[in-house]
Amino acid sequence: MTLSRRAMVAGAGATLALGASGRRAAAQSPRLPAAVAEPPRLPVAELPRLPVADPELVARDEAVWREVAGRFRVSADFVNLENGYYGIMPEPVRHAYLRNVDRLNEENSHLLRTTYKGEADQIRRRIAGLLGVTAEEIALTRGGTEALQNLIAGYRGLRPGDAVMYADLDYHSAQYAMNWLAGRRGVTVERFAVPEPATRQAVLDAYERALRDHPKVRLLLLSHMNNRTGLVTPVKEIVTMARGHGVDVIVDAAHSWGHLDFTIADLDAEFAGFSLHKWMGVPLGAGFLYIRKDRLADVDSVFADETYPLTDIRSRVHSGTMNVAPILTVPTALDFHDALGAQVKQARLRYLRDRWVHQVLDLPGLEILTPEDPSMYGALTAFRLRGHTSEADNVAVADRLMSHHRVFTVRRGGVTRGDCVRVTPALFTSAEQVDRLVVALRDVAGRMPRA
Repeated sequence: MTLSRRAMVAGAGATLALGASGRRAAAQSPRLPAAVAEPPRLPVAELPRLPVADPELVARDEAVWREVAGRFRVSADFVNLENGYYGIMPEPVRHAYLRNVDRLNEENSHLLRTTYKGEADQIRRRIAGLLGVTAEEIALTRGGTEALQNLIAGYRGLRPGDAVMYADLDYHSAQYAMNWLAGRRGVTVERFAVPEPATRQAVLDAYERALRDHPKVRLLLLSHMNNRTGLVTPVKEIVTMARGHGVDVIVDAAHSWGHLDFTIADLDAEFAGFSLHKWMGVPLGAGFLYIRKDRLADVDSVFADETYPLTDIRSRVHSGTMNVAPILTVPTALDFHDALGAQVKQARLRYLRDRWVHQVLDLPGLEILTPEDPSMYGALTAFRLRGHTSEADNVAVADRLMSHHRVFTVRRGGVTRGDCVRVTPALFTSAEQVDRLVVALRDVAGRMPRA
């Protein structure tokens, strides 16, 4: 669970950061350390200062968010409303990353062969604490995609003649991994469409119907927040439903962690993949997978890995010699996350979505692809103009927003009812910037021919 901001700041104020000379001195010892100290916390001066108030009130305080935005280095050439690809680092995190790149370059294999594994274990414990699980259930990866691929490819509960299933809104790379199982495991791949408009009950009914109609399904891919429309699914209810049909679920939480306020208990997940470089602001190249401890044997080790015993979750990931600087920067990113608080981040991101969506609901033919149920969205939301469902149509809309209004968005495909344009504000986005999107959408909607 998220630490309180006051507790975190108090801890930060009492901790002194090691300088580069201190790191080099510590690295001179050739022996393996018996234990690795907790990484130093970010000094208070580098953290955003938020009032102690209701998260919904803080979310609307533009003075607070100007201060937060001041800790990000962003281009002034355009309004970036395409922050779903990855989340840029706040400046304290970027500086820490550069220090870690230098440290890795200076200490080289000595770092990797001595202190790194201990530091990585500390990071696993820190992540596990936020998720409400144990470090033995966490394995670090290079991103959410690798985490999902390893879980899907390694899942052992399939036999020839079984089926696996996913929805149209699920992440394309994870869909590909599910398709891959057909040739490797002799299974059938089932696909279904999430309904539009997507109410909570309609989504639950769609999953219940899909599971009932495909009794051979043994594995379901389930996005917590999908990357196409931003719809947030009621994961816990669907996991319970799937268990009733004898189906295991792999949860894709790459877009939701650090974006929404939740723990594993809120999902009731047994297998899940996460990204650290989206909404936690870690440098590109970091994520992790989760396997509930009593289910570890249901996922194979990767390529018969012998680095760790089969009883160790780290045997489910083998990335080779990788850039560990992003992983070493995780504690700093989590300090920044804790300073804001998961509830406040969630409230701010939903507020930015609401601010633009609620100003364009009157536009004829504009379809918003997330419902007006706060439990089913965050910042990421997509729209389409009725009748304009092709790739070309939606590329044209995104191009118009950028070329004429300097508002950057992205076209998304793969939705059964047609392509759309995704809008994703970030913590550095201001209310004025999403208001610019509103003006731009009125222009675009007025220029597109009515269906």
